[in-house]
Parts: sequence; structure tokens; C-alpha cells
Amino acid sequence: MTTMTEVEAWDAVVIGSGPGGLTTAACLAGAGRRVLVLERHDLAGGNTQVFRRHHGDDWYEFDVGVHYIGECGPGGLFTQVFNGLGIGDRFDFRPLDDDGFDTLVFADFTVRVPAGWERYQDRLVEQFPNDRAGIERCLTTLRTVAEEGRLIFGEDRPTYDEWATRPLSELFDECELSQQAMAVIDHWSGLYAGSPEQTAVVMHARIIGHYMGGAYYPAGGGQMIAARLIQAIEACGGEVRTLSPVDHIIVEGGTATGVLLENGDRIDAPLVVSNADYRRTVEHLIGEEHLSPGTVSWAQDAIMTLGLVCTYVVVDKELTGPNTNYFVFHDYRTDELYADLDAGQLPDGNVPFAYIAPASRKDPANPELCPPGHTNFQIMTLAPRGNDFWGVDAGPADGGSYRRNETYRTRKEELSDALIEAAERVLGPFRDNIVHVETATTLSHERYTHSTGGTSYGYMHSPDQIGEKRPQYRTEIDGLYVVGANTVGGHGIAGAVSGGVFCASAILDRPLIAEFYLGEQLIDPTSIPADPDDFDPLEYSRGERLRARRAANARAQQAKRLVSHDR
Repeated sequence: MTTMTEVEAWDAVVIGSGPGGLTTAACLAGAGRRVLVLERHDLAGGNTQVFRRHHGDDWYEFDVGVHYIGECGPGGLFTQVFNGLGIGDRFDFRPLDDDGFDTLVFADFTVRVPAGWERYQDRLVEQFPNDRAGIERCLTTLRTVAEEGRLIFGEDRPTYDEWATRPLSELFDECELSQQAMAVIDHWSGLYAGSPEQTAVVMHARIIGHYMGGAYYPAGGGQMIAARLIQAIEACGGEVRTLSPVDHIIVEGGTATGVLLENGDRIDAPLVVSNADYRRTVEHLIGEEHLSPGTVSWAQDAIMTLGLVCTYVVVDKELTGPNTNYFVFHDYRTDELYADLDAGQLPDGNVPFAYIAPASRKDPANPELCPPGHTNFQIMTLAPRGNDFWGVDAGPADGGSYRRNETYRTRKEELSDALIEAAERVLGPFRDNIVHVETATTLSHERYTHSTGGTSYGYMHSPDQIGEKRPQYRTEIDGLYVVGANTVGGHGIAGAVSGGVFCASAILDRPLIAEFYLGEQLIDPTSIPADPDDFDPLEYSRGERLRARRAANARAQQAKRLVSHDR
């Protein structure tokens, strides 16, 4: 039972510090609101976080969720939004190989995915000349849906209206694609975790469109995105406060009036934004008694996407090659693979695919990744649905334990071995050179983000759970908004950041995204202090209070060492 010990007052409180929450907070702060962001973890950033592992004098850094993003060039989403928030010139987005930012490896052929719709289509036709007509029709439809989807001011969108919410499998069928061509075009599904039968055409179209201007990686890692947004928030008088779990949102007379922390402190605010998992927001932070039965049933019944398994590896040799991500496939199946995963099992006992992301090639100047002469990379795949596969009854967010569970440990070891085997197909042998390896699962992800099912991608992007059919930013409770992967903005860093802008737009009743694309700046870049000499995005993302506490502890430890040395 909590007891109230302190009351604060802010203009707005944001629960959760994922990119959607931080972007919403930065927009509100830039518009003059005093904003407090509350994060239960000791590090802000959600899926933009990194983590470090120390081995003697060496340490290694790994990204949790940022492996590459699009729209970072002139006129791109991230360029315009971050410029509008006064932090655009603080990023260095490094391009991946323009002629093949993804390399798809099948048993009997390899395809490099280039930037540009025309080049992409030509590459596919070159690989599958007998599928020319179907490929051209399929990509024309996907490209048009992606382009018409950006027309938000009432323009005609005939192809979008015809295809956007139909299953991707219907488009593949109408284009009469061969199984091989379909498997290649469907490689993007690994970025949203859904089969062609389960996925709305618009989801697939948006993913491809997002990368057709090129793929990029933020120098300094994904944590740089969170750190820069926090700089903008703090420069406007806001605060990001870590180690501050929220017990519940205070709702009085149908209106959100603040939050109560787990330690009993109350924070009053006429505006509350939840960037937390939507189902947990409904069931735990708000409470079913404050919501309509329809809202509650949607949150409980909607299907989540599959979660990820990720193996983090450092080897003590340089693995040279192009600046590309690799997708290794065992066969050409699509819907069948997802059917097995949804049934809680691995397809034929093997991983459905392996996605290899060599961080050292993307950010070679980042000394945090690994020592010189080493290579840092990640290997990922989709996990079977549910906790049964891991041998546990409940996930960590619901009080379950798992790390000592023998079934869990065995499954994790088997998956790690399978992913390493797949990675050696494209990187060459490296097992004998591994100096660090660890594997994170869906349960690991749930532990840190409290995401239902441990997924990074929110609700499945199916025809009945896409776009306007997802939770809107404005809720039925006055003063309460939601943002993040589960909402109408969708998943991924792009979906979360754009969703943050649209959520703030709904609150402020102004078209922020249009303002940003017109070059307007909500925050003056000169109002944001310059980076200190020892700027570290990870340490900065702990928030002002925890940063100060850790700095004081470090000074005390240094003073103690000096006294000991003098003696």
C-alpha cells in the first residue's frame, strides 16, 4: 500500500521515456509547457537505449533497438523533426552502403537491396526475369501506397484506398509472384514481425518507402537520439527523471489530474501522456473502472507482434566487408514460418531467419563499441509466441522469474548457437575469436520495457489493427493521451518519433509536422547548451537528478582514493 509523502505540480507528465514519449515531451516543452518525463528504469530511451559490458580494461557497447533508420537525408522525417526541435545539427547520421544496405542470403542466391525504388525494382527483375510483370506491378502498388499515404490534406488517394488495408498476401497473389520472388520482397517483414496473411499492405509499403532514400545509423549509437531529445527538454525547463516508476494515473471525475508514484509521491498535472505499453496503461495505470468496455476489450484482445531474440557478439579480430546488414534465410517460406512461430514453436526446430547487424562497420569511429582490432555485431531472429516456449508461466512484468529456469537457459543457449552458425555463413568463422557473447530474449525485453509479450513492435499490423483502427493519441479521459508503438503512429523509431509529434499536435492543436517540414523551429538551437567535453549520451540519458547523484558519488570515490594514496 502506497502512502503520499510529497506533491509536485507540472504542466504535463509523460510516463515512459521511449522515443515517442521523449519526442512528445520535447514538442510540449518547446511550446512552453513545463514537462516532467518519468521513467522506471535507470536509463531513458526505451528501444533507443544501449548497454555496456566491462571486461578488465575493455568495454563493449550494444544497441538495444537502433540498427538502421531511413529518412535522415535532406527533407527526411528525422532531419525535419530534429531541426524543428533545435537538435538537428547535433546528429551525424552515417549512411550504409547505398548499393546494398541489406544483403539477403538464400541457399542458392544472394540479393543486395539498394536505395531507390527504380534500382530496387531493377535488382529484383535482374534476379527473377520470369517474374518481371508481377514484380513491376507489386512494387508499383507498394510505392504508390507509400507515397499516397503521405498525402494527409485531403488529396485523392485511389491506390491507397484500394490496397492499404488489404492483406499483403492478396497483393502477392494478384501479382502471381513465384515463391522465391515473394520471399525476397517479404524480407522487410522482419522489421515488423508479421506474415503476408497477417499484414496490411500499407505497413509493408511504409517500411520499404522509409528506406528508399537510403539507410543510416546515428554516430554514437541509438542512445544519442534519447540524449539529444533530453537536451532539448531540459533546455526548455523540463526534466527527465529516471528510477521513478508510476503506480497509477490519477483520474478524478473523468479527468486525468496527475500520477502517483510507487514510492507514494503525488505529481499533479492537468495533462498526462502515457508512453507505456498500451495494455498495461489500460489495465494497471488507468484501471478498467475509468474506461469504456470497448476500450478495455480492445486492449486485452488485440494481438501483439512477435518478440525478438538477439545475440550480442564481440570478436578479437576485424571482420571486414561492406557496410550492410545481412538476412540469412533457410528457405523461401513466408506465411508458414509465422504460423509455426504463432503456434509457439520454431519452424522445423530452426530459427526462421537470422539478421546480422555489424555495428563496427556502421560506426567505426565509436570507441565505446569495442577495442581496435575487434568487431562488434548483433544477430537477431523472431521468437515463438508465448511464455510456454521458455518454460515459464508469467513474464517478469507480471512477477514471473525466468533467468534460473533450466528450460529457459537451454532454449536461449540453443538459439544463440543457431544464430552464431547462421552468422558464420556471411561473416566467416569466428567462434574461436569470441571474447564476449550474450543473448537477450523476449523476457529480457519485457523485464526492461514492460512491453506485453516482450515485443518491440507493439500490436500486430494487421488489416483490423492498422492506422485509425489502433488507439488514437487522445483518449476518452480528458487530459490523458497515449503515444508509442501501440498507437496510431505505429512502431519503430520513425513511427515513435512521428507519433510523438502528432501526439503533441493533438494536445497543442497545431500542425507541428507541417511546421517542421516548412522549416520552422519550435526550439532555438542556441538555447541548448553545448556538449561538455566529457559528453556521454548514455550517462546524459540518466536524467539530471541521477546524473548529479552519480557524479557526486564518483567525486567522493575519487577523493577517497586520493586520501588512501596519500597515506
